[in-house]
This record gives sequence, C-alpha cells and structure tokens, in this order.
Amino acid sequence: MPAKVGDSLPNVDLFEDLPTNKVNLAQLAAGKKIIIFAVPGAFTPGCSKTHLPGYVQKAEELKGQGISEIFCVSVNDPFVMAAWAKDQKTTGKVRLLADPSAAFTKALDLTVDIAPLGGTRSKRYSMVVDNGKITSLQVEPDGTGLTCSLANAIKL
Repeated sequence: MPAKVGDSLPNVDLFEDLPTNKVNLAQLAAGKKIIIFAVPGAFTPGCSKTHLPGYVQKAEELKGQGISEIFCVSVNDPFVMAAWAKDQKTTGKVRLLADPSAAFTKALDLTVDIAPLGGTRSKRYSMVVDNGKITSLQVEPDGTGLTCSLANAIKL
C-alpha cells in the first residue's frame, strides 16, 4: 500500500555524493521538520528545468517557515546525483540523495516503471515529514507530471 499521511519514514539508507556516505532519512528526521521530494531521474528535462530548480529557489523561504532541510531523492547512483547537485547549484539549499536499488522508493510503495529511463523509478511526489512522520504527501496523479509536487504547491 502506498505511503500516506501518518506513516513513519522507512528505515532505509540512501546515499549522498558517494556510495560510502549513507543517509538514513528516518533517523535524520527525528525531532525535525523536513521536506522530501522525489523525481523520476536526475538530468531529465522536467526534473532539471522545473522540479529541482523550484525547490532550490524557494529553499530559503521554506527554511524560514520552519523546515530544517530539503531532500531530493531519485533512483540513480550517488555519483550521478552528486554531478546533478553540482550542475544545479544546490549546496546549502537542497540535498540530493541517491536511491540506487529503489529500496526507499519501494518501501514507500511509490515506484513507477519507466522503460526509457531504465525501468523502476520513483513516482514524482513531495512530502513534509515532522519528527519522522509524514504530515503532508502529494503524489502526481500520473506519477510523473509537474503539478501538485512542485515547490510552490508544498503543503507545510
């Protein structure tokens, strides 16, 4: 069953920059209010031109409204996500996390099969997590569109 408001984040390791740098959002979210949004793939047009840039642009405003950190998750390897972070100038604004085997995405039951992108990917979504619990969740109706999961639509 797909993740829903009230659920706890899964206890799954993601990776930031390198395969040796594990990040566990369930542990990191303890005592904090964070935003997690997911994209089908790094460097893809909608993700690079609209979705990620929106959160980068609004990061300061969102953090001013009580958000501790903002995370972007994608079913990619850590090296691709690190290169995308550099390309999109996300430092200090949005942390990009790799979910190489889709373990986090599968635990949330938010996968989508997109053959041209390599098969199993993440549906496009955004969520607010307060102390490890999902308090707001917007999943794109078709899994990949650019409407309800954008930075200007986040429900804090």
